[in-house]
Amino acid sequence: MLQTLVLILLGAVAAPGPRPADDKLSTEIDQRAAAANDQVILWRRDIHQNPEMGNREVRTSGIVAEHLRKLGLEVRTGVARTGVVGVLKGALPGPVVALRADMDALPVTEQVDLPFASKVRSTYNGQEVGVMHACGHDAHTAILMGTAQVLAGLRDRLPGTVKFIFQPAEEGAPTDEPGGAEVMVREGAMENPRPEAIFGLHVMSPDEAGTIRTRPGGILASSDRFRIVVKGRQTHAARPWGGIDPIVAAAQIVTALQMIESRQIDVTLAPGLVTVGTIHGGVRNNIIPDEVEMTGTLRALDESMRLDIHQRVKRTAEMTAAAAGATATVEIFPGYPITYNDPELTRKMAPTLRAVAGETKASLESAVNLGSEDFSYFQKVAPGLYVILGIRAPSTPAEGFPSNHSPRFHIEEEARVLNLGVRTMSRLAVDYMRLKK
Repeated sequence: MLQTLVLILLGAVAAPGPRPADDKLSTEIDQRAAAANDQVILWRRDIHQNPEMGNREVRTSGIVAEHLRKLGLEVRTGVARTGVVGVLKGALPGPVVALRADMDALPVTEQVDLPFASKVRSTYNGQEVGVMHACGHDAHTAILMGTAQVLAGLRDRLPGTVKFIFQPAEEGAPTDEPGGAEVMVREGAMENPRPEAIFGLHVMSPDEAGTIRTRPGGILASSDRFRIVVKGRQTHAARPWGGIDPIVAAAQIVTALQMIESRQIDVTLAPGLVTVGTIHGGVRNNIIPDEVEMTGTLRALDESMRLDIHQRVKRTAEMTAAAAGATATVEIFPGYPITYNDPELTRKMAPTLRAVAGETKASLESAVNLGSEDFSYFQKVAPGLYVILGIRAPSTPAEGFPSNHSPRFHIEEEARVLNLGVRTMSRLAVDYMRLKK
């Protein structure tokens, strides 16, 4: 009975929705995307060679804004510092749909031997660092620029309005600076006009080029940061009974926190994660210190589970510390919400993804990913669909292929990854508008 129910539910999600009768427009989108491919590659290489970190995408946003203006779009700049919003009004009445790309790079020193490799150096949180597009945002930006070019060329046949959102600081703004999608939403990027739906994509390693995957519901996790300060009482290391050892208490807390995900949450509903990333305490080998500080990340794919994990982390740390005679102060800093694909929107657009990638290359029941994305803030304003594009050439083994955020991360352009991105974003926008007619 359970197996039958699962098959019925999967069938409901993947069932094809009605398709527009006019396939000439789809064919022309593909033709225009092919014609634009060389230029999209040049944009991507230029942006890759000149990367800019969050809230500093001045050159990149300038290139984007100039391109959109040349296409005749209404352009707004300076949204969330360096964000750009372009509006393309079609000649025919219809809904408003939004497309989003992120523009920022990472504090990573590139180790890829390319003629357009980044040599840029900058300062990040007080440290000198290399700067690299190690997560593919250069591709996202170029893809959306190409999409704008394709759709602007079809303006006289567009049944609605397309809003292009080029976002800064998806990877996070510098310390003590606001940034990213949350700020763009607050500054009106999703208003005037307000979209009925929003689409976004991400290139991902080591997925095979030519593939598209997505899923209804949570596809990327929420990401919350925590800080735990364990306070004991300093004493000589040779006389531990003369004080309270916060290092031993902190070690016990690290172990106890792992029981939350392995023994306390129902992982059959959705996975969750508690990871301690840093631990600092003490200044000398023979002194037991007064306190230890730990920081880490919390991930969840269900909102109620997310809040439950917060409570369990606090309780676990405080009670474990108390058992050792110490105290623990727990702070949880909410971060990106769950990236949640609207199930009905996912169902409606499934045939488009199959048409673009092919039946065998489009996965509509993708595995979840405990990474996070601030595209989730846009999805709180309008139903959204977020899809993953592969970047690894089929001839290249998946094992050992550099992951996103690696200094060796690269996109195999010859596999027409960028072209697939332009076709995907263009078709999602146009097919959505035609389905709403």
